[in-house]
Amino acid sequence: MNIQQLQIASQRLRDNKTFEWFIVSVILISALLIGARTYPVPDSVVTVIRWLDLGITVLFLFEIVIRFMATEKKSRFFHSGWNIFDTAVVIVSLIPIEDSEMALLGRMVRIFRVLRMVSIIPELRTLLNSLLRALPQLGYVVLLMFIIFYIYAAVGATFFAHINEELWGDISISMLTLFRVMTFEDWTDVMYETMGTYPLSWLYYLSFIFLTTFAFLNMVIGIVVNVLEDEHAREKAEQEEKDGKATLDDLMRELHSLRQEVQQLKQPTDK
Repeated sequence: MNIQQLQIASQRLRDNKTFEWFIVSVILISALLIGARTYPVPDSVVTVIRWLDLGITVLFLFEIVIRFMATEKKSRFFHSGWNIFDTAVVIVSLIPIEDSEMALLGRMVRIFRVLRMVSIIPELRTLLNSLLRALPQLGYVVLLMFIIFYIYAAVGATFFAHINEELWGDISISMLTLFRVMTFEDWTDVMYETMGTYPLSWLYYLSFIFLTTFAFLNMVIGIVVNVLEDEHAREKAEQEEKDGKATLDDLMRELHSLRQEVQQLKQPTDK
Protein backbone atom coordinates (compact mmCIF):
# COMPACT_ATOMS: atom_id res chain seq x y z
CA MET A 1 0.00 0.00 0.00
CA ASN A 2 1.49 3.34 -1.08
CA ILE A 3 1.21 6.64 0.77
CA GLN A 4 -1.75 7.86 -1.29
CA GLN A 5 -3.74 4.69 -0.65
CA LEU A 6 -2.88 4.88 3.05
CA GLN A 7 -4.09 8.48 3.13
CA ILE A 8 -7.39 7.56 1.44
CA ALA A 9 -7.91 4.66 3.86
CA SER A 10 -7.15 6.97 6.81
CA GLN A 11 -9.62 9.55 5.52
CA ARG A 12 -12.34 6.92 5.23
CA LEU A 13 -11.68 5.70 8.77
CA ARG A 14 -11.52 9.24 10.15
CA ASP A 15 -14.81 10.24 8.52
CA ASN A 16 -16.55 7.01 9.52
CA LYS A 17 -19.34 7.79 12.02
CA THR A 18 -18.97 4.41 13.73
CA PHE A 19 -15.27 5.07 14.37
CA GLU A 20 -16.09 8.58 15.61
CA TRP A 21 -18.67 7.35 18.12
CA PHE A 22 -16.31 4.55 19.16
CA ILE A 23 -13.70 7.15 20.10
CA VAL A 24 -16.37 9.15 21.95
CA SER A 25 -17.35 6.05 23.92
CA VAL A 26 -13.69 5.44 24.78
CA ILE A 27 -13.42 9.03 26.04
CA LEU A 28 -16.46 8.41 28.25
CA ILE A 29 -14.87 5.22 29.58
CA SER A 30 -11.71 7.22 30.28
CA ALA A 31 -13.79 9.71 32.26
CA LEU A 32 -15.35 6.86 34.27
CA LEU A 33 -11.89 5.49 35.05
CA ILE A 34 -10.84 8.91 36.33
CA GLY A 35 -13.87 8.91 38.61
CA ALA A 36 -13.14 5.35 39.76
CA ARG A 37 -9.66 6.42 40.92
CA THR A 38 -11.24 8.77 43.47
CA TYR A 39 -12.86 5.85 45.34
CA PRO A 40 -11.11 3.42 47.70
CA VAL A 41 -10.80 0.29 45.54
CA PRO A 42 -8.79 -2.92 45.95
CA ASP A 43 -5.29 -3.17 44.51
CA SER A 44 -6.47 -5.66 41.88
CA VAL A 45 -9.00 -3.12 40.59
CA VAL A 46 -6.30 -0.42 40.56
CA THR A 47 -4.14 -2.69 38.40
CA VAL A 48 -7.01 -3.27 35.97
CA ILE A 49 -7.66 0.47 35.81
CA ARG A 50 -3.99 1.13 35.00
CA TRP A 51 -4.00 -1.42 32.16
CA LEU A 52 -7.25 -0.02 30.79
CA ASP A 53 -5.82 3.49 31.01
CA LEU A 54 -2.73 2.40 29.07
CA GLY A 55 -4.91 0.75 26.41
CA ILE A 56 -7.03 3.89 26.09
CA THR A 57 -3.91 6.03 25.71
CA VAL A 58 -2.56 3.75 22.95
CA LEU A 59 -5.95 3.89 21.22
CA PHE A 60 -5.90 7.68 21.39
CA LEU A 61 -2.41 7.65 19.87
CA PHE A 62 -3.69 5.45 17.04
CA GLU A 63 -6.61 7.84 16.45
CA ILE A 64 -4.26 10.84 16.25
CA VAL A 65 -1.99 8.99 13.80
CA ILE A 66 -5.05 8.25 11.64
CA ARG A 67 -6.03 11.92 11.67
CA PHE A 68 -2.46 12.92 10.81
CA MET A 69 -2.27 10.46 7.93
CA ALA A 70 -5.68 11.61 6.66
CA THR A 71 -4.48 15.22 6.41
CA GLU A 72 -3.54 16.13 2.85
CA LYS A 73 -0.92 18.70 3.88
CA LYS A 74 0.88 17.21 6.88
CA SER A 75 2.51 20.54 7.74
CA ARG A 76 -0.93 22.06 8.37
CA PHE A 77 -1.97 19.38 10.88
CA PHE A 78 -0.48 21.30 13.80
CA HIS A 79 -1.98 24.60 12.64
CA SER A 80 -5.09 23.52 14.53
CA GLY A 81 -5.04 24.21 18.25
CA TRP A 82 -7.16 21.13 18.92
CA ASN A 83 -4.66 18.86 17.16
CA ILE A 84 -1.85 20.32 19.27
CA PHE A 85 -3.92 19.83 22.43
CA ASP A 86 -4.82 16.22 21.59
CA THR A 87 -1.24 15.32 20.69
CA ALA A 88 0.19 16.92 23.85
CA VAL A 89 -2.32 15.15 26.08
CA VAL A 90 -1.62 11.76 24.53
CA ILE A 91 2.17 12.17 24.59
CA VAL A 92 2.20 13.22 28.25
CA SER A 93 -0.14 10.31 29.06
CA LEU A 94 2.38 7.89 27.53
CA ILE A 95 5.20 9.10 29.80
CA PRO A 96 5.53 6.74 32.83
CA ILE A 97 5.33 9.31 35.65
CA GLU A 98 2.84 7.55 37.95
CA ASP A 99 5.44 6.76 40.63
CA SER A 100 7.44 9.96 40.32
CA GLU A 101 7.15 13.53 41.53
CA MET A 102 5.26 14.34 38.33
CA ALA A 103 2.43 11.91 39.18
CA LEU A 104 0.08 14.80 39.94
CA LEU A 105 0.74 16.27 36.49
CA GLY A 106 0.01 12.89 34.90
CA ARG A 107 -3.30 12.65 36.70
CA MET A 108 -4.24 16.20 35.69
CA VAL A 109 -3.46 15.42 32.04
CA ARG A 110 -5.65 12.33 32.18
CA ILE A 111 -8.48 14.44 33.56
CA PHE A 112 -8.15 16.82 30.62
CA ARG A 113 -8.49 13.91 28.20
CA VAL A 114 -12.24 14.32 28.66
CA LEU A 115 -11.90 17.61 26.74
CA ARG A 116 -10.92 15.55 23.69
CA MET A 117 -14.64 15.02 23.18
CA VAL A 118 -14.79 18.66 22.05
CA SER A 119 -12.18 18.03 19.36
CA ILE A 120 -13.97 14.87 18.20
CA ILE A 121 -17.56 16.14 17.99
CA PRO A 122 -17.93 19.01 15.45
CA GLU A 123 -21.03 20.43 17.16
CA LEU A 124 -19.12 20.91 20.41
CA ARG A 125 -16.27 22.58 18.53
CA THR A 126 -18.77 24.97 16.96
CA LEU A 127 -20.19 25.90 20.35
CA LEU A 128 -16.75 26.49 21.85
CA ASN A 129 -15.52 28.47 18.83
CA SER A 130 -18.63 30.62 19.05
CA LEU A 131 -17.99 31.29 22.72
CA LEU A 132 -14.37 32.24 22.03
CA ARG A 133 -15.39 34.54 19.17
CA ALA A 134 -17.95 36.20 21.45
CA LEU A 135 -15.40 36.99 24.17
CA PRO A 136 -14.37 40.43 22.79
CA GLN A 137 -18.00 41.58 22.72
CA LEU A 138 -18.73 39.95 26.06
CA GLY A 139 -15.79 41.82 27.57
CA TYR A 140 -17.59 45.16 27.20
CA VAL A 141 -20.75 43.72 28.75
CA VAL A 142 -18.74 42.37 31.68
CA LEU A 143 -17.04 45.75 32.08
CA LEU A 144 -20.39 47.54 32.15
CA MET A 145 -21.74 44.96 34.63
CA PHE A 146 -18.71 45.54 36.86
CA ILE A 147 -19.40 49.26 36.85
CA ILE A 148 -23.01 48.63 37.92
CA PHE A 149 -21.79 46.21 40.62
CA TYR A 150 -19.28 48.76 41.88
CA ILE A 151 -21.81 51.58 42.08
CA TYR A 152 -24.42 49.47 43.87
CA ALA A 153 -21.78 48.00 46.19
CA ALA A 154 -20.61 51.50 47.15
CA VAL A 155 -24.21 52.53 47.85
CA GLY A 156 -24.85 49.36 49.87
CA ALA A 157 -21.67 49.76 51.94
CA THR A 158 -22.58 53.38 52.66
CA PHE A 159 -26.17 52.79 53.80
CA PHE A 160 -26.27 49.20 55.07
CA ALA A 161 -22.87 48.70 56.76
CA HIS A 162 -24.24 49.56 60.22
CA ILE A 163 -27.07 47.01 59.73
CA ASN A 164 -24.88 44.00 58.95
CA GLU A 165 -21.09 44.29 58.82
CA GLU A 166 -20.71 40.76 57.48
CA LEU A 167 -22.72 41.58 54.34
CA TRP A 168 -22.01 45.28 53.80
CA GLY A 169 -18.80 45.96 55.75
CA ASP A 170 -16.79 47.22 52.76
CA ILE A 171 -17.15 47.47 49.01
CA SER A 172 -15.61 44.07 48.24
CA ILE A 173 -17.93 42.26 50.68
CA SER A 174 -20.84 44.29 49.31
CA MET A 175 -20.03 43.07 45.79
CA LEU A 176 -20.11 39.46 47.01
CA THR A 177 -23.47 40.13 48.65
CA LEU A 178 -24.78 41.62 45.43
CA PHE A 179 -23.59 38.55 43.54
CA ARG A 180 -25.67 36.51 45.97
CA VAL A 181 -28.63 38.78 45.24
CA MET A 182 -28.11 38.46 41.47
CA THR A 183 -28.12 34.64 41.69
CA PHE A 184 -31.27 34.71 43.93
CA GLU A 185 -29.49 32.83 46.73
CA ASP A 186 -31.70 33.75 49.73
CA TRP A 187 -31.69 37.33 48.52
CA THR A 188 -35.03 38.09 50.19
CA ASP A 189 -33.42 37.54 53.61
CA VAL A 190 -30.89 40.25 52.78
CA MET A 191 -33.62 42.59 51.53
CA TYR A 192 -35.93 42.12 54.52
CA GLU A 193 -33.06 42.79 56.89
CA THR A 194 -32.36 46.21 55.37
CA MET A 195 -36.05 46.99 54.96
CA GLY A 196 -36.36 46.97 58.77
CA THR A 197 -34.30 50.17 58.76
CA TYR A 198 -34.97 51.49 55.25
CA PRO A 199 -38.51 50.46 54.15
CA LEU A 200 -37.88 51.59 50.56
CA SER A 201 -34.65 49.62 50.18
CA TRP A 202 -36.54 47.08 48.08
CA LEU A 203 -36.18 49.55 45.21
CA TYR A 204 -32.41 49.15 45.52
CA TYR A 205 -32.59 45.36 45.16
CA LEU A 206 -35.21 45.22 42.42
CA SER A 207 -33.44 47.79 40.26
CA PHE A 208 -30.15 45.92 40.68
CA ILE A 209 -31.76 42.58 39.77
CA PHE A 210 -33.44 44.12 36.73
CA LEU A 211 -30.15 45.57 35.44
CA THR A 212 -27.95 42.54 36.07
CA THR A 213 -30.05 39.39 35.97
CA PHE A 214 -32.54 40.42 33.29
CA ALA A 215 -30.85 43.08 31.16
CA PHE A 216 -27.16 42.14 31.11
CA LEU A 217 -27.57 38.37 31.11
CA ASN A 218 -30.00 38.62 28.21
CA MET A 219 -27.43 40.74 26.41
CA VAL A 220 -24.84 37.99 26.96
CA ILE A 221 -27.23 35.35 25.62
CA GLY A 222 -28.04 37.53 22.60
CA ILE A 223 -24.36 38.04 21.76
CA VAL A 224 -23.56 34.32 22.05
CA VAL A 225 -26.56 33.32 19.92
CA ASN A 226 -25.65 35.89 17.26
CA VAL A 227 -22.04 34.69 17.10
CA LEU A 228 -23.25 31.07 17.01
CA GLU A 229 -25.42 31.83 13.98
CA ASP A 230 -22.47 33.51 12.26
CA GLU A 231 -20.29 30.47 13.02
CA HIS A 232 -22.88 28.12 11.53
CA ALA A 233 -23.13 30.32 8.42
CA ARG A 234 -19.34 30.38 8.05
CA GLU A 235 -19.05 26.61 8.39
CA LYS A 236 -21.86 26.12 5.88
CA ALA A 237 -20.11 28.40 3.39
CA GLU A 238 -16.81 26.53 3.88
CA GLN A 239 -18.55 23.18 3.37
CA GLU A 240 -20.23 24.41 0.19
CA GLU A 241 -16.88 25.66 -1.05
CA LYS A 242 -15.28 22.27 -0.31
CA ASP A 243 -18.14 20.46 -2.06
CA GLY A 244 -17.77 22.71 -5.09
CA LYS A 245 -14.03 22.13 -5.17
CA ALA A 246 -14.52 18.38 -4.86
CA THR A 247 -17.00 18.43 -7.75
CA LEU A 248 -14.54 20.39 -9.90
CA ASP A 249 -11.76 17.93 -9.06
CA ASP A 250 -14.02 15.04 -10.07
CA LEU A 251 -14.73 16.71 -13.41
CA MET A 252 -11.02 17.29 -14.02
CA ARG A 253 -10.24 13.65 -13.28
CA GLU A 254 -13.04 12.52 -15.57
CA LEU A 255 -11.74 14.77 -18.39
CA HIS A 256 -8.25 13.41 -17.86
CA SER A 257 -9.49 9.81 -18.11
CA LEU A 258 -11.46 10.67 -21.27
CA ARG A 259 -8.34 12.16 -22.85
CA GLN A 260 -6.42 9.00 -22.09
CA GLU A 261 -9.17 6.87 -23.66
CA VAL A 262 -9.20 9.08 -26.77
CA GLN A 263 -5.42 8.80 -27.08
CA GLN A 264 -5.66 5.02 -26.74
CA LEU A 265 -8.27 4.94 -29.51
CA LYS A 266 -6.10 7.10 -31.79
CA GLN A 267 -3.01 4.90 -31.47
CA PRO A 268 -4.27 2.00 -33.69
CA THR A 269 -5.42 4.53 -36.31
CA ASP A 270 -2.02 6.22 -36.42
CA LYS A 271 -0.35 2.86 -37.01
